[in-house]
Amino acid sequence: MDGAATPGAPPAPSGAGPGPRGLGPIRIAHVLPAFKIGGQERVALDLARTHRAQGHHVLAYSIDPLPEGVLGAAFRAAGVETRTVGKGPRVDPTLVLRLAASFARERIDLVHTHNPMALTYGAPAGKLAGAAVVHTKHGENPERHSRRILLRRAISAFADAFVAVSPQTAEAARTTRDVDLRKLRVIENGIDVTRFGMDAVARAAARRELGIPEDAWVVGTVGRLAPEKNQVLLVRALAGLLGERVRLLIVGDGPEAAALDRAVAEAGARPWVHLPGARDDVARLLCAFDVFALPSLSEGLPLVIVEAMATGLPVVASAVGGIPDVIVEGRTGCLVPPGDEAALRARLVTLAGDRDQARALGERARQVALERHSLASMAEAYLALYRQLLAGAPGRGRWRRSA
Repeated sequence: MDGAATPGAPPAPSGAGPGPRGLGPIRIAHVLPAFKIGGQERVALDLARTHRAQGHHVLAYSIDPLPEGVLGAAFRAAGVETRTVGKGPRVDPTLVLRLAASFARERIDLVHTHNPMALTYGAPAGKLAGAAVVHTKHGENPERHSRRILLRRAISAFADAFVAVSPQTAEAARTTRDVDLRKLRVIENGIDVTRFGMDAVARAAARRELGIPEDAWVVGTVGRLAPEKNQVLLVRALAGLLGERVRLLIVGDGPEAAALDRAVAEAGARPWVHLPGARDDVARLLCAFDVFALPSLSEGLPLVIVEAMATGLPVVASAVGGIPDVIVEGRTGCLVPPGDEAALRARLVTLAGDRDQARALGERARQVALERHSLASMAEAYLALYRQLLAGAPGRGRWRRSA
């Protein structure tokens, strides 16, 4: 359901040509908590790169103090200017004013925030600068503190549109009353599908580099090593199965790295578990996998699942967040209850014993990724929303019209 939106959303126009009311190129600012590698940051990078190539003027803002993360260079390589407007310790009301001043200097028409922290500071700053504001909810972002829930609702009022990355994520927003439902949209995440696909040469090279036998059956996962990603469960589920011909490959880094290393040691599986850390060649490493596993406890619509599908891998994943909207049980992959070690192990054992079934799941998954989750469709849907907001309210996009 690429680019699905609430009723009344306009059709998606192409490129930077004249839009509603003659609007031309848009000056867009993406606001991120930091220039670090993660799913929401990669969505912002892909949108920025695509819209920049279409002739729009795009900037990326980090509110994490310097030194910046590695994604800053990736934005600049795509022709996207970067700005760091650092947040002070704890609550920093000056950040709103400093961001607003920067948006005004850059004549920003539309501010697009990613992550609750970016929304908190970027949305009111966008309003102060006279810009339209779009926020994307990339995950469920569970919150137990009533004061923070009320603050999030109040800040969300500054957004002109509130985008969820899957129907399930939109339902979570409805349940927690994150925003006025009239502002809620669904635009599913997309990727540059041309970058992904099984490649025998890349597969052999990646396996040689990592010390994995060519004929081994490899379960792999990619993601930040964090409690909600629950990679430790994957180690435990495979502990009794790993050996010379069955390997586990976990790509990523993060705060759970030490806990994951302990789990590998406790399982006595160190020779057969490969932990290469964070990598920027994920498309290549996915070729070394035979099955992709994601045992997360919470998710939005993780890009890495779509990347695995586009590679042609069968997926075994927790039935959380937007994952069941993408993985159809028994057709494009397998779903298991979150935190269920036995169910995860059973599904992986089944696929290991039936390679034809695994291959068929992967082929159907790739077809779905190509049809539903392209970067082009996602970028067009966001551009249509940007234009709708800028055309629909006097005073928006004032910088471009007065230039």
